[in-house]
Amino acid sequence: MKNKQAITLLFISNIISGFAQGISMMAIPWYFVDVVARPSIFAYFYLIITFLTLFWGLYAGTIIDRYSRKKVFIYTNLVCGSVIALVSYYGFRFDNVPDFFVLLVFGLTIFNYNIHYPNLYAFGQEITEKKNYGKLNSYIEVQGQVTSMFAGAFAAILLSGTSSESFSIAGIHISLPFTIEAWSIQKVFLMDAVTYFIGIALFLLIKYTPIVKDEIHLGSLFSRLKLGFKYLKSNPSIFAFGTLSYMLFAFTIVEIHMLLPSYVERFMNESANVYASAEVYYSIGAILSGVLVYRFLSKYNDYLSIVSLMFIVSIAFICMSFSDNIILFFTANLILGITNAGVRILRTTYLFSNIPNNLIGRASSVFSSINVTIRMILIFIFSMPFFLIEDNIRWGYFAGASLILITVSLLLYCYKKEKS
Repeated sequence: MKNKQAITLLFISNIISGFAQGISMMAIPWYFVDVVARPSIFAYFYLIITFLTLFWGLYAGTIIDRYSRKKVFIYTNLVCGSVIALVSYYGFRFDNVPDFFVLLVFGLTIFNYNIHYPNLYAFGQEITEKKNYGKLNSYIEVQGQVTSMFAGAFAAILLSGTSSESFSIAGIHISLPFTIEAWSIQKVFLMDAVTYFIGIALFLLIKYTPIVKDEIHLGSLFSRLKLGFKYLKSNPSIFAFGTLSYMLFAFTIVEIHMLLPSYVERFMNESANVYASAEVYYSIGAILSGVLVYRFLSKYNDYLSIVSLMFIVSIAFICMSFSDNIILFFTANLILGITNAGVRILRTTYLFSNIPNNLIGRASSVFSSINVTIRMILIFIFSMPFFLIEDNIRWGYFAGASLILITVSLLLYCYKKEKS
């Protein structure tokens, strides 16, 4: 594999920034559900920011295809690090962080995700040989999920604190000879900001030789965006696959930020360490998927492999709807990690092999915009009063299972149509 040093630095930077971002993205939903007890405010803001990403995602794709992917990483890290550092400073200065600033950090991180990961995959495609696409995507998945696993473990510690008697993480009781006080939200944000600046320093060290040298499309924003739509219109099978195979990710994002904290707090009647431990089990599943799924499922048809994984996770969601058993809860999150990561690896490898590098950013943006629309609908549904009453949040998982099963049916239909 060429550009090994560049890929290594890319991964290290992604691990460092992803660790702190992961803690922040877990801390903020829990902050509104448990600390300030205003989950409805977070739900409405989440709907608004998701709507705005519909437009930002399309624009981000044109940036990724037009400019140096290395510079995109540097400038986005600079903006995010600076703003979050200022919010943290305000919190330390006045010993309080207003809801607006907490939501600003969440919104900024969501916006960063919408350009960071498409740019990461596009950069990876640019500096990697085609025969190594599957291996690269597996590496990205494994490093990302190892990071998330440790972020989940640290989030459990930082959100709940520890005592000298015992501490529970992932359902395992651990004795500690010292205590750790729960961190304030401004401390979490300070750590987040510092890692963005470390990421910038690492990106500045990256040197690489592009493997893919497709023509860069210049012209106006509209003309560049139009080329992306035109490509997908002329390749309907890729469009259908890219859209439908993204559906599990759409529900997973909403589940993590909206359903999961309320599910743990209102249906399971558990604390922050159980909420954060769910991320640990999810990450373990995703790591297993990154190591094993591509190796074993890549020899089979992508459609059928994705269909199988999505069907399995739908059963797990149905079980969560009817039982608050903690072992079942952790097992379901493990399954979600395996299936979501497996689908993402297979999907990305398929798209890398079928979409030119100079169009991958815009094509991904089209898929992302459709995905955002689905997420907005889900957020709107889960913001309804019904899901805020007592333990009704559990029926959100049943709704998610229904969505996934419908998607499975549509994928099978597309598969049969393509083969006929």
